[in-house]
Amino acid sequence: MLRIADTRTGRFVEIPSGRRHLLRICVHLPVTDAGIGAMHLRAPLVGDLLARAAELHGLESLTVLTTPDVPQEQARALDHAMAALGIHPPVTVGVHQATETHCTAADVHVVEYGTAVQEAVGGVRIDVSPVSPAPPDGGVPEGTDPLVVRMLLLGHAYRTPVTVTSPALAEALRTLTHWRQQVAHWAQEPSRPIPADFLRRAHAALADDLGVPGVLDMMAGVAMRADVPAGAKFETFAFLDRVLGLDLVREVGHQHRETP
Repeated sequence: MLRIADTRTGRFVEIPSGRRHLLRICVHLPVTDAGIGAMHLRAPLVGDLLARAAELHGLESLTVLTTPDVPQEQARALDHAMAALGIHPPVTVGVHQATETHCTAADVHVVEYGTAVQEAVGGVRIDVSPVSPAPPDGGVPEGTDPLVVRMLLLGHAYRTPVTVTSPALAEALRTLTHWRQQVAHWAQEPSRPIPADFLRRAHAALADDLGVPGVLDMMAGVAMRADVPAGAKFETFAFLDRVLGLDLVREVGHQHRETP
């Protein structure tokens, strides 16, 4: 069972309630005067992480996305940006006014902090802190792998504001590239089962208010452990990437020099 802190009450709530096996998620995309880019998609990213974590815990999930009323060109750009960031497509997308009925039965509402949502709408509310660029960087440079942005955002609890800087992006790129190379190297060794302790700790972290930063810290520790077989490291990283969505197996099958 997953536990999420309800912003409205400050209390932890088990979701979905009762003994149902379907988690219904409604993500509210904020209205913005500028174009919609990766930095505006933290709420959909958190909704995606929640759905992935639910599925890892044996639950089915259904995600609805409500959006501003934008021109068709911007709607296509939104679809492209979400796909590039590794966000699974929602089952329903529509403007706020037309889709409120789709969200009335949701177990969880994911909104950017400060976004107005009808108080009459039930379910747990998750307020996601915003993402902002640090001057003079101005945001994410053109040509940046969007999954580097995903890696950067995953390193922060969703209630923590994130400032995107060039050094932060560079560090996220370094880590993501290194992990992909390590996974490709480990894949050449015989497979080994995921250590039960690692699996238990990862499940517990994800079930406790989406503790993804704790999962990343655990993975960094696993990668450095000489007593863990390479095959077990590979299976651990590949399994947890079902939630992280970082395409960690991208380099498998390519030739790489050995990485420690």
